[in-house]
Parts: sequence; C-alpha cells; structure tokens
Amino acid sequence: MLHQSKFIFLPLLLLWFCQTAPAQQFSQTLKGTVLDKAVKSPLIGATVVVLGTDPVKGTMTDADGRFRLADVPVGTRYLRVTYLGYKEVVIPNIIVNSGKETDLVIELEEDLVLTREVVVRATVEKQKPLNELSTVSARAFSVEETQRFAAAVNDPARMASAYAGVAMSDDGSNYIAIRGNSPTGLLWRMEGVDIPNPNHFSSVGTSGGGISILSAQLLTNSDFITGAFAAEYGNALSGVFDLKLRKGNAEKREYTLKAGFLGLDAAAEGPIALGNQTGSYLINYRYSTLSLISKLGVNIGDAQTDFQDLSFNIWMPAGKLGQFTLFGMGGLSTQAFEGEADSLLWKTDRGQQYSWDYKAHTGVVGLTHSIVWGDNTFLKSVVAVSGTLNGDQEDKFLEDYTVRRLYVEDHHQSKITASSVLTRKFNARHLLRAGAYLNLMDFRFKQQEWDDEAERLVQQINKTGNASSLNTFAQWQYRVNNNLTLNTGAHALFFFLNNSYSIEPRASVRYAFNERQSLSLGYGLHGQLQPLGVYFVEDEAGNMHNRDLGLSKAHHLVLSYDQSLAGNWHIKPEVYYQALFDVPVSRDVADSYSVLNEVEGFAPQALANTGKGRNYGVELTVEKFLTNGFYFMWSSSLFESEYQGSNGNWYNTRFNANFINSLVSGKEWDWNRKQKNRTFGLNLKLTWMGGLRESPIDLIASAAQEKTVRDDSRAFEDRMPNYFRVDAGVQLKRNYAHVTTTVALNVQNASNRQNVFGRYYDTDDREVKYWYQAPLIPVLSYKVQF
Repeated sequence: MLHQSKFIFLPLLLLWFCQTAPAQQFSQTLKGTVLDKAVKSPLIGATVVVLGTDPVKGTMTDADGRFRLADVPVGTRYLRVTYLGYKEVVIPNIIVNSGKETDLVIELEEDLVLTREVVVRATVEKQKPLNELSTVSARAFSVEETQRFAAAVNDPARMASAYAGVAMSDDGSNYIAIRGNSPTGLLWRMEGVDIPNPNHFSSVGTSGGGISILSAQLLTNSDFITGAFAAEYGNALSGVFDLKLRKGNAEKREYTLKAGFLGLDAAAEGPIALGNQTGSYLINYRYSTLSLISKLGVNIGDAQTDFQDLSFNIWMPAGKLGQFTLFGMGGLSTQAFEGEADSLLWKTDRGQQYSWDYKAHTGVVGLTHSIVWGDNTFLKSVVAVSGTLNGDQEDKFLEDYTVRRLYVEDHHQSKITASSVLTRKFNARHLLRAGAYLNLMDFRFKQQEWDDEAERLVQQINKTGNASSLNTFAQWQYRVNNNLTLNTGAHALFFFLNNSYSIEPRASVRYAFNERQSLSLGYGLHGQLQPLGVYFVEDEAGNMHNRDLGLSKAHHLVLSYDQSLAGNWHIKPEVYYQALFDVPVSRDVADSYSVLNEVEGFAPQALANTGKGRNYGVELTVEKFLTNGFYFMWSSSLFESEYQGSNGNWYNTRFNANFINSLVSGKEWDWNRKQKNRTFGLNLKLTWMGGLRESPIDLIASAAQEKTVRDDSRAFEDRMPNYFRVDAGVQLKRNYAHVTTTVALNVQNASNRQNVFGRYYDTDDREVKYWYQAPLIPVLSYKVQF
C-alpha cells in the first residue's frame, strides 16, 4: 500500500544512525523507594546494589525508604535489594538512559523465616503480579513492554494481545476478547478506582477504541488479569487492567518531546515546593490527525479523524498526614465525513453515498490520600469524578439526492466515585484487605434509528436520570509457610436502580514446591452490570422493559502451573472453565440473541436474565525474559466459547476462534560496545488464530430486501478464514551527555495480508463479498528526553 513512499525514511534513519560523538562513558542517576509489599511502609536501611558494575555501586535506604545511586552507566541494569526479615529480590532489565533519571518503587515481601539473616538465592519474578492477592491468570507488565512489543505503540490493550487467551477482535481498534468473552467484560482501573473506557473513538457499552488515551509517560508497572480475580475487583466478567501511575521527578525538571504519525507529544515533570515538603508534577499532552498516515498512501478511509489528550499526576506529600495525589486523564476524538451527491460516484464507491459526524470524549480526575499507621496498617482513599460523551449522526443520499437521517446518538454519562481500602498486616502470616466503592451516576441517553418498515426514525432510548451502586469486599491471606499460601474473600455488588445484587465468594491456593516451581488453583464468582443505557431501552409505546434486569454472572475456575528455568526462561500452562449464567437474552421471543455477542452499544429490545454461556480451554506460555538484549514469548490457546439463547439452543459465540497463537521476540544490540551509548533493536510479532464468527447470510432474503440479512437460526455458525499477521519494529536509541534520542518505526501487518473481517451482501453484484481488516500501517516516531 505504501509503494515507494515507504523508502523515504531510510535516509533519515541512516543519517541519525551514523552520527558520531566524542568517546565518553555516559551515566545517569538511579534512585527509588523500597517499601513493604503489603502495607507500603518504607523499609529503612535496605541494601541496594547495582549488579555487574566495576567498581560495585551500592547504597542503603534512608528514613523514608529512599535510595540514590549516582553515575550509573547507561544501559540495561540489574538491581539486588536485601533487607533483614524480607525476601531478597533482583530487579531485572532496568533501563538507564542519560536523558532521564530512573526512579523505581521496589516492594519486598516479608519472609516467614525471621531468624535467617542472609537469603542464599534471590529469584527474578518478572511475571509475578504486583497485587500479592492475585494468584492465577495474572501478570505484571511494564511500560517498556508497551513500547518494545512490535506495533503495541504504547497501548496496554494492543500489548496484551500477545498474552495467552487474548485476541484482538478488530485491527482498527484495540478491543480485546479474553478467553472467548466479549470485550465488554473488561474492567479498567486506575489508582485503585474504576475508570471509564480510556480509549479514543470509543462507543458506549464497550471497553476499547481506536487508540489509547493513556500516556506511556505516566504509567508505571501495572497488572493484567484474565480470570478468577481477587476479591477487590468487581463488575467484570473477562479481565482487569489495574493501572498504576508513576510520580514525577521530585529533584529536577525533565522533559520528553515526541513527534510521529500518531501525533505530537510533550511531557514535563519536576519538583513542587509544598511548605517544608517537596512534591512533584508530571503532565503529558498529545495532539494528532490521522490524515498524516493517509497521505502516505495507506487506506484508512477518507474521513477527517482527529484526537487529543491530556494526562497528569501531581504528588503532594503531607508529612505525618500521609500523602495526596491529584491525577487525571482526558481525551477528545472526532471523525467526520461528507458524502457526495453523485450517483455515478456511488457505483464505484458506495461509501460516498453516506455522511457522518462522530465524537467521543472521555475524562476522569481523582484525588487520592494514602497514609501508613505504624508499621502494619495502610489506608488509601480516593474521590474521582469521570464522564463520557458519545455522539453520532449518520445520513444517506437517496436517488433524488434528498438526505435521509439514518441514526442519531447523543449519550452523556458522569460518575462520582468514593472509595476507601484498608490493608492490615497482623504479622508475616496474616494479611487482611477490605474496602468499599460508592458510585453516583448521572446520565442522558438519546438514540434513534431509521426503520425501513415504518419509514421513519424510531426512538430507542430517550432518558435522563441517575443511578447508584456500591461495591464492598474483604480478603484475607494466610501464609502457612514459605511454600503454602491461602487467599479467601468475597465481593458484593449492589445496584440501587432496581435493587439487584451479587454476593461473590473468591478463593485461591498456591503451593510452591521450591523457589522455581508452583501450582495454584483459583475460584471466583463474578458479576457485571449491564451497560447503563440497556436498562432504559424503549419499545414503540415508550415502555422500558429492561429496568429490572439483574447482573450477568460467571463462575471462574483456574488451575495454573508455574516453572522458572535457568537462563531466565519461564513456562506457565493454565486450564480454565467459566460457567456464565443470568445472561440477558431475548424476553418476548425464542431466538438466538445474547448480550455475550455484543461489542458495543445498547441492544434495542426487551431482555431477561435467562441465558447461559460456557468458556473452557487450555493455555501455554513459554517466555524468556530480556537477557543480553534478547527476549522471547510464545503463547498458545485452545478453547471453546458457547452460549444458550432464549430458544434453549447452544451456539458458538462471536468470539469462538478456537485457537490463538502469538509469538513476540526481539533483540537489542549495543552498537558501541565500549560506550554503550547507541542501541539498535529489532522486534517481531506473529499472530495466527482462528477467524471470528458470523451468522450465515440468507441470500434469498438479502436479495428481496436489498440489504444484508442473516440467518439467525444458525447464529455464528460460520467461522471466518484463519487470521495471520506479522508486525515488525525497529528502534534506534542514542545517549548523549544529558539527552536521549529514539527513532522508532513500527509496521502493523508488515506483509500487507488481507485478513477477512466479515461478509456482506453486495446489492449491485447481488452476491456475498468479503470485507477486510486493516492493511499495512507504518507508525514512525522520534523522541527526545532531556
């Protein structure tokens, strides 16, 4: 698709790569905080050593748990942290760049063997989740992975598509289907509270969009969970992103500028004087228009597509009163297209017969307060205000060039969330965490759609009002010994609009055979509210039949084995079963409809909680963590995803691809081995999976009605052809005395393969045709840190 235009960047890359500089060894400051993993109290006097340096660099933490190591050589470093009575840890693959100080938060787990003064062996547990109460189907991910994985482009959801059981449902968006579940089952959390869908070009009732609003400049290591969640997570059926934000540099001002096909980025961070305390700020702004990619010859449509976003995190320490943070993110995205009143043009490009004006805006602002009482109690409270606006207007030119309005959408939602979570560590064996979340929601929904039979716009929703919900949870961890750990708890979700609720027990057990092998079993009952507009869908008489809908629910059961091998290799197989029940299906007719196949929006029909579903499968992950510049991960999943409609029949779900294989790998070289100030990296991602499913097209009915008509009695019977995609990336990084520059080129669908997205009935040729996923898309960027 790019033809010769794809070569115009080669001279730029070669010119940058061939730059020379005086021979010198560049270095930077490596600093951080060492905390107790459970209650976040500072560990005073912990020993911190940089491995592999000559001479050895080391220090100890101060009264605030802080440490600082100056003049650490640039490159990839390992850090060993030890503290009496705690398990020693080794932090791998710490990237030290000359243009920006590296600031870490390191959490240590208390050792049950209190008399042991020296731990003989420390293990690298990169895959272990940050939340110590998450036992199965959970892993931590780093900001570096969102940048390193080919075509992830700083997007956590696109990065997660490399993990076992996770599939992208659309190349043009970052919707992810986890273990055969709909993307609507995913929960996003930030700093301990649920947040709206953090993606540009999103729709109501879904969890994805075209491009992430989240800034890689603000994120730090976070968790991704795909089943049997810990008790603190509620209102989700398929998965959880538990996002953490980093603090800005509290000692010096630093800046990051980035320009690329996805926009212009600018980030700033630095200290803030707060009386006798010093806090920090961190802010990032981005503006973009995707017309840049269109001008390269890549077919992403003719619409004018623009977006911008702002993210920030302000840290305010308050001495004995604890610490406060003010965080937020907001995104504005619009897309508009004007059709042409030209029937000859419509014959070659039917899209020119239509016009649309679309917008999606999202924002959240939150204030957190954290305080440590003594050495064993931690309280974190959050108040957050969030909101979304989704608007869409679609028109069609008729044969006489008059305009028919086909669809109108104007949805406004706002929410105030107040939460408080208490963590109490009684001793090294017993940990209790409990909390509550109150959500106060306001909304205004309006939705109309053209009805061919009635020959008019039909109102589907027109409602203004409010609703509220309450989540409470408690979970207890009992470490019998260093090998056996038990987690039990419960989550309760109450929805006061119709007084529906769900009481959800959770439990898990982990047995470690030794420092490298463990076996875990996890169970959870999980419930999820319907998208808010579903409760207010109207029939033609204005009746709202869905107001009393209950929660969708699912039992999750996961068996997991974890094996670490020499050379930083890691193997993890998992077997899971999910039994879904109380799923909304059609109330008044016996058919194949189920909300389990929805991707977005509000289904305009009467529903009842009588449907079922089941997902089961086996997954395998083989991974080599970054070692000597090389990393590798292969994940494979075999699964079934089925549901039962109101007619009592079982069908495949839309997302039952049956198998998913993903391979990501890469290699980084120090181009100048002596100075180590130039790094060249190659990254590759291969995806091979079964196609998503569709209901067969009824040719006779489609010809008679002159539109695509599907045979819903055979719902999702046809699986589209297998999906195969190659993503590739190249990165060139250079460290100067106080500046780091990075040029990166990521290519999505590098082979330009035409992967089938779906089928439609062509009314001109009167036959079924395929339509396809995204073509080859290059994403070039240049970043400067100083």
